[in-house]
Amino acid sequence: MLVNETKGKIWHGRVRLADTFFKRFRGLMLVRDINYALVFVLPAETKANASIHMFFMLSDIDVIWLDSSRRVVDFKTARKWRVYVPKKAARYIIESPVGMINVLEVEEGDLISWSPTEEKSKAVPVKISLPEKISFEGSNGIAMAESVKEIRAEKA
Repeated sequence: MLVNETKGKIWHGRVRLADTFFKRFRGLMLVRDINYALVFVLPAETKANASIHMFFMLSDIDVIWLDSSRRVVDFKTARKWRVYVPKKAARYIIESPVGMINVLEVEEGDLISWSPTEEKSKAVPVKISLPEKISFEGSNGIAMAESVKEIRAEKA
């Protein structure tokens, strides 16, 4: 979720952090359907560090540059195959789907905050053996047992 604290506007989409070199290097390059915001945490607040390129991007994006106090120093809709440098030095960059700037009603000087979406771990199917008295047949996926006491007695 992204919040324009100055105007009380909220963007309820997913937010991920690019807080390592590899994550910043990869960014949103070659991502087909951008449906989340990526917040870049830069190592230093400079214009050079905050410059971005749109090479190998598959779609346009909205970009917001923030200084170390999270105040907007520049913003724009970035087009494919171009290079962008913010007007002033920035410590954070927010890249998101086109339209997010309008939803948050972003202007220079606005205070922007975010809360990253928790990444869910993937489930891994595991085979288990069931005691003979338990059956999934004719139960719509619910395990049926004749008696818990009988099953426990068989294990002992």
